[in-house]
Amino acid sequence: MLKTYSLRGRELPLTIYGPPGLRELLKALRRIFGRLSYALDTVELEPGARLERDGYLLETFAVDHGVSAVGYALVETVRPGRFDVDTADRLGVPDGPSRGLLQRGESVTLPDGREVTPEAVLGPQRAGRKVVLTGDTAPAASVVDAAAGADLLVHEATFLADERGRARETLHSTAGEAALAAREAGVKLLALTHLSARYFGHQVVEEARALFPDTVVPRDFDVVEIPFPERGQPELIRSGARANRAAVASKES
Repeated sequence: MLKTYSLRGRELPLTIYGPPGLRELLKALRRIFGRLSYALDTVELEPGARLERDGYLLETFAVDHGVSAVGYALVETVRPGRFDVDTADRLGVPDGPSRGLLQRGESVTLPDGREVTPEAVLGPQRAGRKVVLTGDTAPAASVVDAAAGADLLVHEATFLADERGRARETLHSTAGEAALAAREAGVKLLALTHLSARYFGHQVVEEARALFPDTVVPRDFDVVEIPFPERGQPELIRSGARANRAAVASKES
């Protein structure tokens, strides 16, 4: 991918984030991808790192895979409560910028000198969404802690229960162990990845659903839609990426 970017003339700098050892890995890979047309930077992250972005945080957490590795939690910031239009009308807040300021958490002063605070017209704060990706890992309490209350947990499931011993040796998880983590963490939807080619998807999902019914095994081009909590539950859309692409192409034609 890095070389493809270069061959296509990329000039925009690129920053790659990853666990300790990332710099040495890319240094070794330089012999393969060679000179690039853009600046490449690396940032190594220890468990517990927090990357603040516009409207969300990326938090890293420890996993158990025997090598340098971290999991990632994408956590949206809390959203303002619903704007009460009737209350705003009753208080005399005019349509326009004043209401926008209140929705962003700022007080406004009305023409008659009265001050209206956000608390007067906004309901309780609303939670954002949370997505957790484990990467490769054996069962770990740190994963359960990081995934607490997540809308979506993407957890590896390299083996089934009949090869639990092999999972222990290689520090991977079984589908059932991933399901237990999802159940303990109280997540809304579990998506299993990193499946061994020795299994069919239906075998993996059947083992997991015996312990955590809200489990899916995504395939290429599937999409998981995650609405805000008050608008419904996360849902797997089969071939959703293809459908979205077709819809865009239809609008452009």
